[in-house]
Amino acid sequence: MSPAVALRAVPDIPAPEPIASKGPALLRFITCGSVDDGKSTLIGRMLYEAQLVHDDLLDALARDSRKFGTQGDKLDLALLVDGLSAEREQGITIDVAYRYFATPRRSFIVADTPGHDQYTRNMATGASTADLAVILVDARKGVLPQTRRHSFIVSMLGVRHIVVAVNKMDLVGYQQAVFDGIVAQYREMAARLGFDAVTPIPISALEGENVARRSTAMPWYAGPSLFEHLETVEISASAAPGVRFRFPVQWVNRPNLDFRGFSGTVAGGVIRPGDEIAALPSGRPSRVRRIVTQGGDLDEAVAGQAVTLTLDDEIDVSRGDVIVAVGDGLTARKAFAGRLLWMSERSLGNGEEFQLRLASATAAARVSVLGAVDIHSFEPAAADGLGMNEIGLVTVALDRPVALTDYRGDRELGAFILVDRVTGDTVALGLVDAGAASLVRGADAVARRAGGTGPAAAVRRHLAEGLVAGWRAGLIEEASWRLLSGLGMAALTQAVLGDWRLTIAAGLLEALLRPALRFAHRKGWRALEQRRLARAAYDADGSGI
Repeated sequence: MSPAVALRAVPDIPAPEPIASKGPALLRFITCGSVDDGKSTLIGRMLYEAQLVHDDLLDALARDSRKFGTQGDKLDLALLVDGLSAEREQGITIDVAYRYFATPRRSFIVADTPGHDQYTRNMATGASTADLAVILVDARKGVLPQTRRHSFIVSMLGVRHIVVAVNKMDLVGYQQAVFDGIVAQYREMAARLGFDAVTPIPISALEGENVARRSTAMPWYAGPSLFEHLETVEISASAAPGVRFRFPVQWVNRPNLDFRGFSGTVAGGVIRPGDEIAALPSGRPSRVRRIVTQGGDLDEAVAGQAVTLTLDDEIDVSRGDVIVAVGDGLTARKAFAGRLLWMSERSLGNGEEFQLRLASATAAARVSVLGAVDIHSFEPAAADGLGMNEIGLVTVALDRPVALTDYRGDRELGAFILVDRVTGDTVALGLVDAGAASLVRGADAVARRAGGTGPAAAVRRHLAEGLVAGWRAGLIEEASWRLLSGLGMAALTQAVLGDWRLTIAAGLLEALLRPALRFAHRKGWRALEQRRLARAAYDADGSGI
């Protein structure tokens, strides 16, 4: 039975018009915004208009709407996406829901992401693979702090095409003045986020106005419907992976003594037998001998293909290494600057250590916070740590070299996560960005010209204060312990030598001098390490970043 036959008309939702078979192009996009802006309802409406809601599903939706719905007597289209029981009970989206649908001109993969600030980490996950973001704004509320945060995150993750869907226009009487005011507010907010295109569209997801076809309720709007825009938008090449060949090694394939290959997925570019390559971080060169797959050898492999490469030379390559074309310019580094979205409920302290995972590589990492991004002004502000959902500018020092590059040029080798080494929880999403240190340095210069203190200077002051306070507390604790242990040693010395004067002198010398020297050495060494990281972060020519 065809979809057009299987669909049944419902009194409060008119049956959609027949839609032809899908086109070949694929667009990945997300819906995001603040809580209760109508993201799930919009996707439910889109699925309905794309004729993916068949008769049996429609009956189930009607039953669920009576039990969980928030739209009165109308069908609650959000329930087509919000499948978790907790989502239905609370009326919010918690997890990322991916849905596939198609129109006559294009195929789509859409991620419905949560609006609640507690689940910002899930929103960032959905945005990491998106080409376009549909940011919903409730026409009654305007631009909210979570709207600003989500806009900054999609900008940080390299999404350059934005649709500002001003939803619930039916609840404000479809007034053009309300729409124009929100659009002006959003454009002013997003002016510094570097989007290639911001397309505002007034919609009512519940009523279907301006979703699949242009609305008659808003004759003052002459632009495209949401479907029309999504079908025709062209994503610039800058949003696509780089064309250079890069191959993160997942594992060394050694089924027998006569075969040794390196398995993984091509992250970018093209590779052919005979091409010259280099393995990072060692930099050792070789040539590709074969491109092996389960179905036989290939003449070439392109981005997205999972293959095994064999080389002419027996060079040392392990999981986490990256095979690149000779002359690629990619380097392995032990320190870099970047942006960090902190996703844990506990705060990030300056200088904490984690496990970093980037592509297939892992390394121990120490994070130093340079500043935090003010979500209202998008300017760097002083910070000596980060709270949940805060975005920070950081430097990261690694225990070994890792092949990485700026996220804007390569999503695969420019994005990383931080994992708590004790609990195994993912606590942060990060992007390699050499401009992060420059941004803080520029804010410092502006503050100095104004006679104030910039974020990095404030952070350094906080670090110095914390270093002194920590040194004092640690010295008191150690001195008390040494005094106790010194008394024990004194008793032993008295028992052996029998001279109380020598016993007192030896005990005092051991209790006072040794802890002071030990702590002076330890704190001095840590201070030198902090200065070394600071010099790397503020190096004007970017060396080491």
